Amino acid sequence: MGTLLVAPEQGTIASPGLWAITVAGLVLLLAIDVVLTRRPHEVRMREAVAWSVFYLVLPVGFCAYLWGAFGTGTAVDFFTGYVVEKSLSVDNLFVFMLLLSAFAVPRELTQRVLLYGIIGALVLRAVFIALGAAALQSGTWAFLLFGAVLIATAVKVVKGDDQEVDVSSMRSVRLLRRFVPVTGDYRGFRLLVREQGRLAITPLALATVAVFATDIVFAVDSVPAVYGVTEDPFLVFATNAFALLGLRALYFVLRGALTKLRHLNYGLAAILALIGVKLVLHWAHGLWAWVPEIPTLASLGVIVAVLLTVTLTSLYADRHATPAPEAGDDAGSPDPEPADARRDA
Repeated sequence: MGTLLVAPEQGTIASPGLWAITVAGLVLLLAIDVVLTRRPHEVRMREAVAWSVFYLVLPVGFCAYLWGAFGTGTAVDFFTGYVVEKSLSVDNLFVFMLLLSAFAVPRELTQRVLLYGIIGALVLRAVFIALGAAALQSGTWAFLLFGAVLIATAVKVVKGDDQEVDVSSMRSVRLLRRFVPVTGDYRGFRLLVREQGRLAITPLALATVAVFATDIVFAVDSVPAVYGVTEDPFLVFATNAFALLGLRALYFVLRGALTKLRHLNYGLAAILALIGVKLVLHWAHGLWAWVPEIPTLASLGVIVAVLLTVTLTSLYADRHATPAPEAGDDAGSPDPEPADARRDA
């Protein structure tokens, strides 16, 4: 284990050996996911919960390793970044749910689309992380830029602009439909088929492309958020990887509960705004030493408190939600219509 700590690259705790082991472990876990999803089937709650627990234990164990090998500060940075990424990924799941519904993806194919989305997200995050590291090395202006992006995103989330998913307006989907014929039904896991002597794509390919397109938007938000916690590219990559790995299983666990987290947007907006302000203060501190900075441990405490608060208030609001009586209804009507389960904008 000591060889992993030899000659780490400047600006990161990770040596080439630690990078190699981490990436190899990631590829192995993705390969296991591919094998597990090779047979179309509807994921049951017991299976989803088991894998969700497994993917929650993994980052905890990795955090313990960081604690022992590199100290408390590194472990806190990783865990804080992981909590931020995991909370953002829960909101991403809501968008995935809307996309899968819009494409009428059969339940037995859902996990394969999610797996494709996770693989695409990991590739995109790696690209954005490399670009972010290069930007940070070029000057402190990148902290100001990242902070502004996160604050603007927080405002957008509060307004609810990211909750509408219009598949027909996606350029990638329109481009595919314009140049490639699309089959009228799903063909299992197949993305391409041959019909009447020419290639055609299936609706599963369209759904996968739509998920990839949303992955780009998610990467723009999430990578600066983690750079607001740590400047180490390895830790940024690790937090993204661990948060994304369990996304497929978590989707099936939270599928019914996602619509009840009506205050989640406000919590995510508060988290993004907090990290955005943290980045701006960090940039200002580099110019004026008297400007205070927000410690990572304090950020973690606020983030956890915000997530607990919005979860409790969402559950309370959902429990006390009552349907509005329609005009002309009898006062003693015994079967009121259920309240709308969608989250507040």
